[in-house]
Amino acid sequence: MSAEVTSVVDLAGDLAGKYRRTESGGSTVDPEIVAADLAAVERDGYVILENLLTPDELDEIRREMRPLLDRTGRNNFEGHATQRVYSLLNKTRSCDRVVAHPRVLALLDRLLMPNYLLSMLQAINILPGEAAQMLHTDDGFYPLPRPRQALSAATIWAVDEFTPVNGATDIIAGSHRWGDRLPDETDTRVPVVMPAGSCVFFLGTLWHGGGANTAADPRLALTAQYCEPWLRPQEAFTLSTPHDIVRTVSEDIRRMLGYSIHPPFIGQVNGMHPKRLLEQED
Repeated sequence: MSAEVTSVVDLAGDLAGKYRRTESGGSTVDPEIVAADLAAVERDGYVILENLLTPDELDEIRREMRPLLDRTGRNNFEGHATQRVYSLLNKTRSCDRVVAHPRVLALLDRLLMPNYLLSMLQAINILPGEAAQMLHTDDGFYPLPRPRQALSAATIWAVDEFTPVNGATDIIAGSHRWGDRLPDETDTRVPVVMPAGSCVFFLGTLWHGGGANTAADPRLALTAQYCEPWLRPQEAFTLSTPHDIVRTVSEDIRRMLGYSIHPPFIGQVNGMHPKRLLEQED
């Protein structure tokens, strides 16, 4: 960090020297498309982005996930008939496209501060017979009162088609604007129905939950969650992700893993940009 500081105003800027903030892959998306996506998110709390993954990409994800789906949830929130795989970046490269899809990054660029972080990446496979998950918000564990701007955002990707009966995620549209109100029996859970390869993008303040699976087959999905750069992510990726994997992933993902600086120097390591760790080992 080599920039000269002449006032406290300078501390709000990027003081990094060699490793300046890089532009997100979301900059490649047509601004009119982003504007429409953003309008839906601001109105309803969510938007469905259809057919972002190809059949080949979906096949690769299914192939990579199959041997990893070896245990069910530990409580009724995780789901006793739901298989979950955490820390996916350490196990497969097939999900990288999901983490840093330009259409998703374009929304994050407008909703969160620069150098936002990846907070969670996991696979969720809801098995037949699973009950509906309790409704919840993804940034409710941050102790700041509502109503407020969302501190995080999330995607849930349909690796298998989401239907009204196979565990499609339920949402309460407009609930992102609620204050301290909790859902009750008068609120309708609406399933997010979408084809395989699509995702639902929603704000961390939106009430949602996995649906019941009364179908004959499981429903596989991926979820990538993101948070403001000044918050602690759910998963400590800087601890869980080896440096050789950090070097392999894209610049967008590397930045979201915490190899970035939130002005003026949040995220530094020994007074330096965290990318210096990779440089020293080289």
